[in-house]
Amino acid sequence: MTDALLKVENVVVDFRIATGTVNAVRGVSYEVARGETLAVVGESGSGKSVTARAIMSMLAENATVGNDTKIIFDGKDISNFSEPQMQGLRGNRISMIFQEPLTSLNPIYKVGDQVAEIIQVHRPMSKKEAYEEAVQLFREVQLPDPEARLNQYPHEMSGGQRQRVMIAMALANKPDLLIADEPTTALDVTVQAEILSLLKSLQKSHKMAVILITHDLTVVEKTSDKVVVMRYGEVVERGTTEGVFANPQHPYTKHLLASEPKGLPDPLAAQATPLMVAEDMRVAYRITHGGVFSRKRTDIVAVNDVSCTIRRGETLGIVGESGSGKTTLGMAMIQLLDANGGKITFDGQRIDSLNRQAMRPLRPRIQVVFQDPFSSLNPRMIIQQIIEEGLIVNGIGNSSANRRNLVARALEEVQMPSDAMQRFPHEFSGGQRQRLAIARALAMNPDFILLDEPTSALDLSIQAQIIDLLRDLRAKHDLSYMFISHDLKVVKALCHNVIVMQHGNVIEQGPTCQVLETPQNAYTQRLVDAAFNVIAA
Repeated sequence: MTDALLKVENVVVDFRIATGTVNAVRGVSYEVARGETLAVVGESGSGKSVTARAIMSMLAENATVGNDTKIIFDGKDISNFSEPQMQGLRGNRISMIFQEPLTSLNPIYKVGDQVAEIIQVHRPMSKKEAYEEAVQLFREVQLPDPEARLNQYPHEMSGGQRQRVMIAMALANKPDLLIADEPTTALDVTVQAEILSLLKSLQKSHKMAVILITHDLTVVEKTSDKVVVMRYGEVVERGTTEGVFANPQHPYTKHLLASEPKGLPDPLAAQATPLMVAEDMRVAYRITHGGVFSRKRTDIVAVNDVSCTIRRGETLGIVGESGSGKTTLGMAMIQLLDANGGKITFDGQRIDSLNRQAMRPLRPRIQVVFQDPFSSLNPRMIIQQIIEEGLIVNGIGNSSANRRNLVARALEEVQMPSDAMQRFPHEFSGGQRQRLAIARALAMNPDFILLDEPTSALDLSIQAQIIDLLRDLRAKHDLSYMFISHDLKVVKALCHNVIVMQHGNVIEQGPTCQVLETPQNAYTQRLVDAAFNVIAA
């Protein structure tokens, strides 16, 4: 291709770890032209994101790039660019939307300051003008109350809202090349369609090239021109999207295309007793925005008088758009977030008035898998220490050898290799980190697990394995799950009952099949249409 904007040739990336060397990328080559979308798909750990970081020269210190690797951007070999030269490209001509927004946004600065900064670094503009442009960007990525959001910190936003801020930052300077690493992972399906449509529109008007890294094959089919399939650090198949989807050649590609959440949850026992009960839960936040002389305070009701019951062995799905209050409800129910009102009962015991010390004996029985695994895994600890820490704190295991066996068993249950114990979180892909977070919860042998988007970063084949794993564990240990997700296909396969939330309110609830097959509310109907029908690109 003579008009390729980017060519990557023979990309080789190795990581030095305590037990040796991990060959993460092994001779990957591909190219993308102006105005073209190249999708890079494959299982977690296949080297998709590592290759993208090699393009951006943003690899970890323990990474080694092959001597024959070439990154050619707009006719120039940038593989040996100095850091100042790369800083002139990053965020300007080449932008990247990262998989985990919480690790990419500075926690001590307001999001408005961070977006304005990236605009001012590359373009001469006053602070006021940069803020005005930031507000417009927030509107374009469908962020509600854009003026008020300028003064929020990243931790005050939902996962989906943080991801939209990241997209706004990446698009701020209208780059020539946009690398989108799972750009819609944390977004509900309706907003996903809007974001993808926005990216397509901007791509067309600016002749922007897009490298789309994703595990969502529906998105790939509807938005990309070409596709590269990776596995174990190598390209196993490439071609036009239409050709690959119509006639896949490699067995792994065929396996990927055939993988999607299937089946229904096992029936719930008729005599199942309530385990976690919430009544009239209410959570509200007050945010301040405006200038020194025009301060305004806005109350945002995240959860508005919500009630729900989760029985032993039951999986309750909570669905809705990002910012609808799903995660806030779950965190308030397990006492990791203060509520403004409501009653919470766990296994017959009132827990809404318990302080941190009083909750401690119950913590092993109530576990959580967070939406962003990287932010919940200590970067200074190896995986064995991370999982073992909870066992030590709660007095589980009578010796270090016994605890090591419990850690090994938890890792095996989530299909992670034994050598993962001696590695650090940054040495794993996003999907692998999510499995490690699940392993940490499972090691405690809990009764109840809050699962906040536990499969959002996993490719379809691994997602199916995790669904089967959660089903098996539920049946084996009579576990109860609160499953927060925007993926209605996964919810249908795993959840007995479902609650649909919008703007902090429950707008529909009932048996999962009933709600998803015959939705009564217009918003639920839009969610179902976006999830199970064709995504508009």
